[in-house]
Amino acid sequence: MLNKKTKYALRAVMALARRKDEGLVLIADLAESENIPKKFLEQILLDLKRAGILASTKGKGGGYALGRPASDVSVGAIIRVIEGSLAMVPCVSQHSPGVCEECKDPLTCGIRVVMKEVRDQTAAVLDNTSIQAILRSEDELTMSLKMNIDYSI
Repeated sequence: MLNKKTKYALRAVMALARRKDEGLVLIADLAESENIPKKFLEQILLDLKRAGILASTKGKGGGYALGRPASDVSVGAIIRVIEGSLAMVPCVSQHSPGVCEECKDPLTCGIRVVMKEVRDQTAAVLDNTSIQAILRSEDELTMSLKMNIDYSI
């Protein structure tokens, strides 16, 4: 399950992608428009900047923007920055593998096999879904809903 910090990160990146033509966006403006606590957002944006997903400029006229095109930013990359791994159990994590304390033999563990498949399938979807694709889907859904409005009385 995605935690609140990850959901905020995704929303913030999507908002910055939508506002790409506006240039740099102030944290306060982004926090207000996305209803994200400002202090919490500051940490999220800093983490995403360190990962190269965002770019920023300090001082007057400063703010945040995408560090690369929205089509090059995957949902999986954002989740990994915030949560660290897509794996549900530590023994199948590709980026920070660990050991399950209760596992007797990782080589024959059936749970590990299933969780590895879950991780692989999840990674395939999230790593192949860009922020641009999500924005396009939102636009299509919005248009579809607008076209299906029935004004009859």
